[in-house]
Amino acid sequence: MNSDSEHTPLTTDLIALEGAPADKRGVIEFLLDLAVDADRVSDREQALEDLLEREEEATTGVGMGIGIPHAKSAAVRSPTIAFTRVPDGIDFDAMDDEPATLIFMLLVPEEGGEEHLQMLSSLSRSLMHEETRDDLHEAESKERVQEIVLEAVEQ
Repeated sequence: MNSDSEHTPLTTDLIALEGAPADKRGVIEFLLDLAVDADRVSDREQALEDLLEREEEATTGVGMGIGIPHAKSAAVRSPTIAFTRVPDGIDFDAMDDEPATLIFMLLVPEEGGEEHLQMLSSLSRSLMHEETRDDLHEAESKERVQEIVLEAVEQ
């Protein structure tokens, strides 16, 4: 693995433009599997437990068609963002009751508290812009999605 991809939170192998299950737990596991396959997670069960525990605390459906399941976990090797689209939407218990069609998973190592909050707030801020959401819906390649998201997170 080249060192470049280790430090980039979102690589193309963490993006799935189709094929995601249309239920909340299913899509969380789907995105987690991308992170496991990309060697970002050392213990799938532990990471899943941490994600589901976080979901129980408060909804990660932020509204405007966006779901951002996230967790800090000892099972995570490096800060990671995984992404998928669900055209028909998933009920993510969002405040506005809108189904989530853009799903991002943020995973950070247990000691990555500050980085976690930084990534989450940058991503949330940029997704408030309709243009960013439209770009993500319309992106035809994983590379384009990566470009949009990394630009958003690095702001």
